[in-house]
Amino acid sequence: MTGSPSSFRAAWLPGGAQARRDILAGIVVAMALIPEAIGFSIIAGVDPRIGLYASVAIAMTIALLGGRPAMISAATAAVAVVVTPLVHDHGVAYLFAATVLMGLIQIAAGLARLDLLMQFVSRSVITGFVNALAILIFLAQLPQFEGAGWQTYAMVAGGLAIIYLFPRITRAVPSPLVAILVLATIGIALGVPVRTVGDMGRLPEGLPRFAWPAVPLTMETLRIILPYSLTMAAVGLLESMLTAQIVDDMTGSEGDRRRECMGQGGANIVAALFGGMGGCAMIGQTVINVSSGGRSRLSTFTAGAFLLFLLAVLGPWVGRIPMPALVAVMVMVSIGTFSWNSIPNLRRHPPTSSVVMLVTVVVVVATRDLSRGVLAGVLLSGIFFAGKVRRMFAVAREGGTEAATYRVTGQLFFASVDRFTAAFRGEEPAARITIDVTAAHFWDISAVSALDRIVARLRGAGKTVAVIGYNRASADLIDRFALHDRTGVETGAVPH
Repeated sequence: MTGSPSSFRAAWLPGGAQARRDILAGIVVAMALIPEAIGFSIIAGVDPRIGLYASVAIAMTIALLGGRPAMISAATAAVAVVVTPLVHDHGVAYLFAATVLMGLIQIAAGLARLDLLMQFVSRSVITGFVNALAILIFLAQLPQFEGAGWQTYAMVAGGLAIIYLFPRITRAVPSPLVAILVLATIGIALGVPVRTVGDMGRLPEGLPRFAWPAVPLTMETLRIILPYSLTMAAVGLLESMLTAQIVDDMTGSEGDRRRECMGQGGANIVAALFGGMGGCAMIGQTVINVSSGGRSRLSTFTAGAFLLFLLAVLGPWVGRIPMPALVAVMVMVSIGTFSWNSIPNLRRHPPTSSVVMLVTVVVVVATRDLSRGVLAGVLLSGIFFAGKVRRMFAVAREGGTEAATYRVTGQLFFASVDRFTAAFRGEEPAARITIDVTAAHFWDISAVSALDRIVARLRGAGKTVAVIGYNRASADLIDRFALHDRTGVETGAVPH
């Protein structure tokens, strides 16, 4: 799984200083996972332990199977919102079954190399995704201030001060961890009247147990869970692939997308078999991990293992951690996640890129659905790209009344055929017409059909028409789908 011994050491046994940073970063992430997992369990309509056990299982398993070291995966809102109707209508057992099937679908997606679809996601969409996530992370903290006293505001401000000022003293310990420990000590020792982690929901006791989902293995069960599993798998892979790209940018390294797809599938199967819900990569916790110094699989594994330790051993103490401490960490994450350069770049970048970024942000924030925002951004990017290529297409006429040559330049496809046909409208004074497509390329049957119509109309008007200069790919397309004639590409001749 890890390749050579050197790659195994880099992934699991980094040098002493890096190993310490990985472990400490994982501890910070584990604490930040608790309120998130409880909140996502509430969204899904299940007991908090289902989200917490899922976070433990997914984080530890993805550390072993995943393709992007230092990325954190756990129970997420993106998956939780999908399964709410399933849990309401059929019960939690069907949630576990759907999560197992979700994992199998993700493994199949990895084998089919669906990770390559990320090549069609533009940088503008990724920037919009990141900014939208930063906004959603910040908005998710606002409920903690509703009805809160001044103590909450003071603790959040104090936590942010520690997070940003402590690194000036030393970077040996992640400042978010220091903030959590200091505020937890103050809150518990002085009995500060603020919300605690325990107020979010009852923490589980003991270890998760292995169990196969208690559902009948019938076609009716498959009919019920398949739509949910497909949606969960797609949303989970989309968010994971985008988060992996962000980690690549933050660390200057590159992960294995295909392995990450299959790793996500395996992690979700394990989570379901130990009583957890489905999940995927979490950009907020991933930013915490990387910003705190986490770089290897050790940090991800530590996050899951320490979370299990907190739940199984230190549950009563964990429940007393003040929520303002974790709110301060998540506010730091939202500030660090937002691409602040994207604001001045709105004026410097091409307008179409800025529009794509803004649309992605608006759709994600408005719908709270990452997949819809990314889909909107990708579709808009494709439309703008097609329009740009269309404008680069041209037809130039040379010659007189006896013979004329039309030189076609650019890409002929569905968006440019109108300009192609417009160049041949009206009366044609030349008796012999040559259409030179040496500098053009035919991409689809829309382009072939347009050429058919032009040739048919000109010949119907008594003109002699020849088409020359096909490249081999265009000639193959013409030979297969054109109606007017064949290219004679083997001899270079063009029939009339």
